[in-house]
Amino acid sequence: MDSIRLRLLKWLIGPVLLLNLAGVALSYALAWIPAQIAFDQSLSDAAAMLGAHVSEREGRLVLDWPAAAERALRGDNLDQVYFSVRDSHGQLVAGDAVLPILPARAGAPVADGVVARNPVRLVALPVVSGQQQGIVVVAKTLRKRGQARTAIVRAMLPLAAVFTLASIGLVWFSVTNGLSPLHRVRAGIQARGAEDVSPIPAGDVPLEVMPMVHSFNGLLERVREGAQAQQDFLANVAHQLRTPLAGMRTQIELLAAQERSPAAASSLAMMQAATERMIRQVNQLLALARAEPGPLRKTRMERLSLDQLLEESIQNFVEQALRKDIDLGFDLRPTKVTGDRFLLRDLVDNLVDNAIRYTPAKGSVTVSCFPHLGGGMLTVEDSGPGIPPAKRSAVFQRFQRLDEKTTGSGIGLAIVRDIATAHGASVAIDTPTSGQGALFSVYFPS
Repeated sequence: MDSIRLRLLKWLIGPVLLLNLAGVALSYALAWIPAQIAFDQSLSDAAAMLGAHVSEREGRLVLDWPAAAERALRGDNLDQVYFSVRDSHGQLVAGDAVLPILPARAGAPVADGVVARNPVRLVALPVVSGQQQGIVVVAKTLRKRGQARTAIVRAMLPLAAVFTLASIGLVWFSVTNGLSPLHRVRAGIQARGAEDVSPIPAGDVPLEVMPMVHSFNGLLERVREGAQAQQDFLANVAHQLRTPLAGMRTQIELLAAQERSPAAASSLAMMQAATERMIRQVNQLLALARAEPGPLRKTRMERLSLDQLLEESIQNFVEQALRKDIDLGFDLRPTKVTGDRFLLRDLVDNLVDNAIRYTPAKGSVTVSCFPHLGGGMLTVEDSGPGIPPAKRSAVFQRFQRLDEKTTGSGIGLAIVRDIATAHGASVAIDTPTSGQGALFSVYFPS
C-alpha cells in the first residue's frame, strides 16, 4: 500500500545519507591531504639536507657528512628510511643500493615505489657540485602514514555516524510533525460513530488536504440528505398505510356488528384477523426500519421521563388485554433516560404486545420502570409459557418464533434489540420469581 510517510522518508533520508557520505569523503580528504603533504615535505627536506652534503672531490662526487647525521636520518622508530647518492652515470656514491635509479627532475617530485618488498614513498632530487651532477634519492616506508590515516578514519567515523543518525532523526521528526494534522483528521474520522455525518472541521486541516476534506464533507452532506429523505419516506409511508388500514378495520368492525349469515360472519372474522395482522406487521416493519442505524439518530436523542412514556403507551393495550381477560398492571416510578421518544415507544409497544400475545387468557402482564445504577430500568413481566434459556439469545434474531400457534412475524424482539443497541442499552431475559413466564429487562445507562 502506498504511503506518503514512507515516500517522504525515502526521498529525504536517501539524499541525506548521500550528502553525509559525500561530507565524510570530503572531510577525509581535507584531513588526509594536508597530512600527506606534510609527510612528503618532510621527505623532500631530508633529500635536500642530504644533497647539501654532496660535494666534488678529485673529479667525482662524494657524500661528506658525519655518522651522527646518518643515524638521525635513519633514526625513525616506525618507518625504515633508505637513501642513495648516485653520479650522472648511475654509479652508487653512498647509501643503499636497493633503491631504484630514478630520473632527476626539478622540484623534487615525490612518488610511490617498492623497496625490499616494502611499499615506500620516495623522492629524487638532482644535485650539482662543481662539474659533477648526481641524484639523491630518499625513501621511507608507509607505517607512520598508515597510522595517521587510521587515526583520521577512527576520529571521523563516529562523528559521521552521529551526524547521520541525527539527520535521520531530524527527518523522521520533521515528517512525523508535518503529517500530524493528517493523523488528527484520520483520528477524528475514526472516532466518529456510524451515525455522525457532521462536517469535518476545517480549522486544523492543512492547505494541501483542504480539497479532499471539502469533497468528503460534500459526501457527508449527501449522506445526511439521503438519510433525511429515507426518514421522510418512512414517515410518509407510515401515514399513507396506517390511515387506509385503520379505515378498513373500522369498516370490517361495522360489518361484523350487523346481522349476517354464519358464512359471511366467518369471512368477516377472517378478514378482521387478517387486517389486524397486516396492521401489526406494517407497524413492526416501519419500527424496524426506524431502528436501523442511521446518521440522524443522535440528533433526535433527548432527556425524557420513561414513566410518562410508558403511561402513554400502555393505554393502547388496555383493550387488547381486556379481550383476553389479562390483568395488565404497571408500577411506574419517576425515571429519567436519554433516548429517541419514537423509538422508545416502538420498544415498549413490541415488548408489551409480545407479552400480551404469548400470555394465555386470565394471565397477567406487569410493566415497571425505576432508577437503577445511575440509569433506568424497564421490565415487562408476563405469566406466559416463558422462554427456555437455550432459546433466549435466538429470539432476538429476525423472523424467529417460539411456536406456530401464536400469530406474529418474529421481528418484534429483533426491533427491541436494535432500538436498545441504538440507545446503548442492554436487554436480558429471565424467569420471574414466581417461576412461570418471562421477564424482559432493559437497562439504560446513565
